[in-house]
Order: sequence, then structure tokens, then C-alpha cells
Amino acid sequence: MTYSKIATLQRQTGLTLVEIMVALAIGSFLIIGAVQIYNQSRQAFVVNESIARVQETAQFAMDTIESDLRMASNWGRNSRGLAVEGRSLVGDDNPTGLTEPVGAGGSCGTNWAFDLARPIDGTDNGYNLLCGAQGGAQGNSDLVTIRRATVQPVALEAGRIQLQSTRIQGELFETGAVPPAFLPITNHPITGAPSSATHTLMVNSYYVSPTSTLIPGVPTLRRKTLTTQAGAPFITDQEVAPGVENIQLQLGIDVDEDNTVDRYVNPGDDIYNPAAAGYVPGARVMTARVWLVVRGVTTEFGLQDGRNYQPGNANLGQQNDGFRRLQISKTILLRNART
Repeated sequence: MTYSKIATLQRQTGLTLVEIMVALAIGSFLIIGAVQIYNQSRQAFVVNESIARVQETAQFAMDTIESDLRMASNWGRNSRGLAVEGRSLVGDDNPTGLTEPVGAGGSCGTNWAFDLARPIDGTDNGYNLLCGAQGGAQGNSDLVTIRRATVQPVALEAGRIQLQSTRIQGELFETGAVPPAFLPITNHPITGAPSSATHTLMVNSYYVSPTSTLIPGVPTLRRKTLTTQAGAPFITDQEVAPGVENIQLQLGIDVDEDNTVDRYVNPGDDIYNPAAAGYVPGARVMTARVWLVVRGVTTEFGLQDGRNYQPGNANLGQQNDGFRRLQISKTILLRNART
């Protein structure tokens, strides 16, 4: 091999400094682009995950309240709360001697469980139950109380407040035995269905607490619920959905008995009937409109939220504090609405 060929091969071995610099520059641009794509994808994932979690919480909380509201005033085989013996009206202490259940926080009041004449009750932007709110209660959020019976008949259970009902009447009891007025339980001669059925009384009061027991510092939807403990009626305080920041309720009422909603009112509002030229003591509640404001459990860097949140008759203003929020509302038809 001649010297010129050896020199040519030596010159062709390796890369020049210029070639290395160009390769490094191209590689750096590719790496920077890949990192940027990764960061953007990761940020998009975090944002989508945050939105999904807020939406999921809002949907779960709304579904929980809706299932209660739809069946409000269901008293087993009828929907007449005034036809149920053992109910409690204003100024009427438990006529059947049912003991008011007491749980953590104390009794919620004589009428809390037994005021079947008010299947849907509430307090506008406040909390007025005698039993204390766990962790306190948001002052700008409503209290929503729903009373009903279980949809399906249940087995008798001593110590649990239950309802025996027919098509025209009912009675509350907690003895675990069918009340004598409903014995014997005969079957219908055509349908074969029993003349009365046993259902469990359900009472839930929904409110918003400023702090969660599961995630401290995060507002949460809670409820006082009627249950049983150690063979006796009992009130428990349950955490429903951490992240719920506000709940608002308005009731769609029919004041002129034309089977249409005339207007929406807040809990506790006086009802004015133009036809009667005055205020009426009650009206047929046909629908319920519920608002929920839900926020994320952690802040998001760079999140800008200039929305003015106004659920129901509450004005929360702008909450540009780095937490993602979602406001939803739903109008719910009450299946058992009647005068």
C-alpha cells in the first residue's frame, strides 16, 4: 500500500471537531424537544387528572343526594306523611313514645326524625340542628334534610325505627314486631300481595364541613343519618365526599294546584299566593334544584380562575387561590310529591 493511500485512510478515520459540534447541537435540540413534549404531556395529564377527580367527586355527591330527593315522601305503600301515626309535627312530641336517637354530638331535635309532614326540609345558608356539626359547618352553605322510607320492604329489626304501611295509612315502631293495627297481614285476593309491608325510616341531613377527617383542611360533604347501634336508634355523622365546598337547595312549588311549578323558593321562605292575595302556610313541592361547588384537594401551579361562583342564592365571589373548582346544578323531580 502506497503512502498516499495510507494518508487518505488516516484522514478518513473519526470525526472532525466541527462534525462533533454539529452532532451535539442537533442532539441537544432533539433532547430539549423530547423533554418539552414530556413536560407538556405530563402537565396535560395532571390537569386532566385534576379535572376528572373534581368531576367524579361532583357526580358522586350529586348522585347520592339525588337518590334521596327522588324518593322523598315515600312512606312504603303510600306517600302521605300525615297518614303515618307516630310522626311528630311542630309542638307535637313523639305520640307513640319513640325515643329520640342520640349519637355523637347529641340529639338532633324532637322533630328531626319524625316530622314526616316535611319530607324535604332545610336551612338557608346555615346549620340549625341541635346535634353539633363535626368539624363545624360552612356558614354560606345550606342544610338539606330528607325523610323517606326504604324503597324495598325489609325484615323486622328490633331497635330500628321502621314503618308498617298500607295504601292508606302507616305507623312508626321500633319493637321489631308488626303493630297490632296491621295484624293479621292478609293477602289481596287477586294480586296475592300482602295488605301491609315493613320499611325502614331513613332520615339524612346533608351539610358542608370546612374540614375533612380523611383529608384535613379540605371541605367535605357530610350527613347526619338515622341508623341503629347496640339495639337502639342512633344518629351517626358520615363523611360523604371530600372536596365539596358548598351545597344550595331551592324547591319548585305549586301554589295554585295546577300541577306545574310556579316558582323556586329557598328553604324557610314564606310562600306568597297571588290568587289568595296573601301568604299560604304550605304548597306542593314538586321539584328540587341542587347546586354543588366542588374543589380539588391540592393547588395547581399557574391555575387562573376568574369565575364568580354564585350557586343558588349564595355569592362565593372569585376564588382564585390555585384550587380547581367546578359548579354543577340539577333539577330533580320528586316522584312522591303531593299536597
